[in-house]
Amino acid sequence: MEQRKIDRINALAKKARETGLTDAEQAEQKALREEYIAGFRSSLKAQLDNTVVLNPDGTAHKLRQKKD
Repeated sequence: MEQRKIDRINALAKKARETGLTDAEQAEQKALREEYIAGFRSSLKAQLDNTVVLNPDGTAHKLRQKKD
């Protein structure tokens, strides 16, 4: 996510605490937060997909997603 969008999220959060937000600003804040969370989840998933666990006996295996 671009730094200017993160700055905007922070500015809207500050304004919400101090004076409140208009309906348009609330909608913008919600959309920006959803985009941020989606990017965070994607980044975390990519990091976990590339994680290798090393066992004490020297063997290694990649992490796999748990199936329900």
